[in-house]
Amino acid sequence: MKKTTGKPQPFGAAVERDRVNFSVQVPSGKTCELLLYRRGKAQPAARFEMPEQEGIGEVRFLAVEGIEAEKYEYNFEIGGKVYIDPYVKEITGKKVFGRERDLTAHEIRGKLVSPEYDWEDDRRLHLRWDEVTAYSLHVRGFTKHSSSKVRHKGTYAGVIEKIPYLKELGITQIQCMPVYEFEECKKGKINYWGYGPAYYFAPKEAYAAGDSAVRELKDMIKACHREGIEVVLEMPFTEEIPVQTVLECLRFYMLEYHIDGFVVNPYIVPWEILQGDPFLKDIKLMRKDDAFQNIMRRFLKGDENMIGDAVWALRHHSAADGKCNYITAQTGFTLWDLVSYDSKHNEANGENNTDGPDYNYSWNCGAEGPSRKRAVTALRKNQVRNAFFLLLTAQGTPCILAGDEFYNTQKGNNNVYCQDNETGWVDWSRLKTDDELFTFVKELIAFRKAHPCLHREEELKGMDRTACGVPDVSYHGESAWQIKDEVSSRQLGVLYSAAGAGDEECFIAYNMHWLPHTFALPSPGKGRGWKLAAGTQDGIRTAPALLEDQKCIEVKERSIIILTGTELKEKSDKGKGRKRS
Repeated sequence: MKKTTGKPQPFGAAVERDRVNFSVQVPSGKTCELLLYRRGKAQPAARFEMPEQEGIGEVRFLAVEGIEAEKYEYNFEIGGKVYIDPYVKEITGKKVFGRERDLTAHEIRGKLVSPEYDWEDDRRLHLRWDEVTAYSLHVRGFTKHSSSKVRHKGTYAGVIEKIPYLKELGITQIQCMPVYEFEECKKGKINYWGYGPAYYFAPKEAYAAGDSAVRELKDMIKACHREGIEVVLEMPFTEEIPVQTVLECLRFYMLEYHIDGFVVNPYIVPWEILQGDPFLKDIKLMRKDDAFQNIMRRFLKGDENMIGDAVWALRHHSAADGKCNYITAQTGFTLWDLVSYDSKHNEANGENNTDGPDYNYSWNCGAEGPSRKRAVTALRKNQVRNAFFLLLTAQGTPCILAGDEFYNTQKGNNNVYCQDNETGWVDWSRLKTDDELFTFVKELIAFRKAHPCLHREEELKGMDRTACGVPDVSYHGESAWQIKDEVSSRQLGVLYSAAGAGDEECFIAYNMHWLPHTFALPSPGKGRGWKLAAGTQDGIRTAPALLEDQKCIEVKERSIIILTGTELKEKSDKGKGRKRS
């Protein structure tokens, strides 16, 4: 090996056959050396000085020729202190999740990563926002529980093993919590979620089943794409990171890993800068927003004065501002806990239950926590089905929290940031003991996909844009075409026109009151009638029946029903033809 003249860009280590270029930012006046280690060894085998006078500004760089990159690892020593390269593409020494390592003793080192990988013919999917049904998961927690029954638990490979499950459910996008190399040990606790300072360019070694996190993350993405599933990464970053580094990082994952989109924190990086980047115009940019969540949680439990907000939430279009719809997310209650607890129960976190959000808009349905009362359990399951109806009949892009489709629980903990255990992991045994909800959600997702009027490509305006005589969306109540929006109202009817969508019209009646209510039915059009297609209690009907009364319908307390339009057929009645109505 020998040192030769290098290039100041790109930052990090760039492998080119038997030559590796190294570039790093170093404060003026400090010494800098490149440390090279034999693979797996904790003592440097070679050192190369990177003098300030050979650099440009605060950038030091050099190249090493005659090196077999796959046999070496590296660090930098700056001002006498060992540092991991901020742009490192993969790290070794952190294979065991949660085990502290000593950087000063060279126990953590950067790997020299070759850019070669056989992507075959893989490309980003570019699904339209209205075609997406997203699923939020933690790569480790998704399959780490013994009940997951995958071979490679808690890894990228474990996610691959669950792709058939995701596809059966109807998922077309997964949103992954941080998969980059973050520090798991933080202030004496396990940093399970991965928020905080990190080596953002390096996929997490502990999430790899084998010896290459880079390859296995790419394998996961390629496998998902092959089955029509987009992969989105949550990239929250921290306040001290330069905007330029953020842009470089997102471009890197987009180009190097074929990532379909990112969930970013707009308070850390200005949203306008991200949207203005010419490279990032090619992918989905998303940001967390609690507006839909809080509105739907309050509507679900029957809070007053929510009709106006519910109208907005049901019509809002995600593509306009990058905000997916969700009722539960990783940071908060699971859906089952949302209907089982009035208050958070975070005592296991060791912060005297002071951490986590205090206002959850949850309702325990009459008993706090686990209950053997049949009425309480039945009401909770009813509310969970209602929640999925609210999520999957809204126009925006829906995102389901992993495990919600089979009543996964965190035992009332709404902030499992440090719970790398069965509290924070998805418990798949609940699917095995009761798959009724899974079937319900699967069929509801399929119903949504089959009815384009429930997920229009463009935002609905409440106007007749096709000259069919009916607005694209309209609102109804106890009287057709009149919404009952006073403070005490908890019911809403929504009519989605099928014009221009190649679909049947859909009428959805939401009754979040604890009393039954009668809804007036708007006409589905001349020669057409309403049939009952789905409901909270009945699920999706395979053979919907035509309503006997086409003028109105009673909806049970805390229930949602979906009607679809159909052509009325002539039927014989004792030799006399008549229309069924």
